Amino acid sequence: MPAKPADATDSAATTDPTGSAGTATLVDRIRALAERAGEEILAVYAAADPGAREKADRTPVTEADLRAEGVIVAGLAELSPDLPVVAEEAVAAGDAPDVDGTPFWLVDPLDGTKEFLSRNGEFTVNIALVEDGTPVLGVVHLPAIGVTYVGGPGRAERLEGGHGTPLGVVPTPDTGARALVSRSHLDPETQRWLEGVEVGSFVQAGSSLKFCRIAEGAADVYPRFGRTMEWDTAAGHAVLLAAGGAVVTPDGAPLRYAKPGFANSPFVAFGGTRPAPLH
Repeated sequence: MPAKPADATDSAATTDPTGSAGTATLVDRIRALAERAGEEILAVYAAADPGAREKADRTPVTEADLRAEGVIVAGLAELSPDLPVVAEEAVAAGDAPDVDGTPFWLVDPLDGTKEFLSRNGEFTVNIALVEDGTPVLGVVHLPAIGVTYVGGPGRAERLEGGHGTPLGVVPTPDTGARALVSRSHLDPETQRWLEGVEVGSFVQAGSSLKFCRIAEGAADVYPRFGRTMEWDTAAGHAVLLAAGGAVVTPDGAPLRYAKPGFANSPFVAFGGTRPAPLH
């Protein structure tokens, strides 16, 4: 049985700042937008040359990133013309809107570019709505396998082939926590933090899929002390919150958004049981 929320802002009271017919409609519109972006990504995925290059921060970007972001930004502008959009590639190009005191969208058009280039299928499209520093709606779409996770007020669901499965976190098993580690990033500080957790097994997952694994009860804890940006985490964070989990800083405070430069602090995501180092 899914656990009750461990540490989350009550997003059930969230209003729809876009003025659409209702939150359920808004979630479905964002899901459709993420899936359209996924089609652009798969078109590049099938090509021999993905058009990869290196950005100023020495991270990779491909033609798929740019095409997907174009689809999402245009769709959000039509859906909610008054809400700012913070999109990864636009920010990299110097276009970072002012989001102080207003709801805004966070977009990572292709989270897991390294996974995309290595063709392991674990890359995602991430779209999140942030209100008062908290992600209140999130969509995480995996184009390569046709799976989408959605989270919002009163809804946490895994969608595949037209069928939906409710999401819900679970308590940590008696055999120990199932700890998530990144395929592309595992830093010494994260490893040291895990020494304080009774770990039963390690689970590998790429991109924002890690939050979704906890949300569906397949993992228990995901510590991250290495560098991440808000667009990397917001959509998965929203899905996990809707499923009853939490994302906090190492001192136990909720991870907040709209920070200067949109850079995250270290954080720990967890499901139905709060990890011992956070007590």
